[in-house]
Amino acid sequence: MRVYYIDKPSEPLSPEDIKKVGVLSWVLDADNWEKEGLLDRIKKERNYKNSDVIVISRERMGDLYEEKVKIFAEEHLHDDEEIRFILDGSGYFDVRSLDDNWIRIHVFKNDLIVLPKGIYHRFVIDEKEYIKAMRLFQDEPKWTPINRNLPTTDGLPSRVDYIKEFAV
Repeated sequence: MRVYYIDKPSEPLSPEDIKKVGVLSWVLDADNWEKEGLLDRIKKERNYKNSDVIVISRERMGDLYEEKVKIFAEEHLHDDEEIRFILDGSGYFDVRSLDDNWIRIHVFKNDLIVLPKGIYHRFVIDEKEYIKAMRLFQDEPKWTPINRNLPTTDGLPSRVDYIKEFAV
């Protein structure tokens, strides 16, 4: 995982820096995660009950690729955590800092990332145009983005709670 402000790519940030905005991360073995046991411990601690696997690539998605990539790249938030365990490939999760700057998190195979509910973010595919990720959920699998450009988004309970928890 490589983390930095988009406008300052030569100045790396640490996992501790992104914890300040609520982003958690781990490094697991994507080839042996079932034997390793760390994912099971994280799932139990964070109450993740369901999962699925998503592959984003031109080859796999065909005509839907451009449309889906555009949707993922829209700045949005969720009313639930967004959890991704990267099984193969790579991509960018861009999250907003509390002072509204973009923090880029370049994820790679073996990275597990948790974005808190209510954080503004987007996903951008990188130049490899391929990522395979396990999505984890506390309830039934769902992915419902709430775009930032809507007039009511800042007043949503998930956003208000996020600000209360992480604003210093």
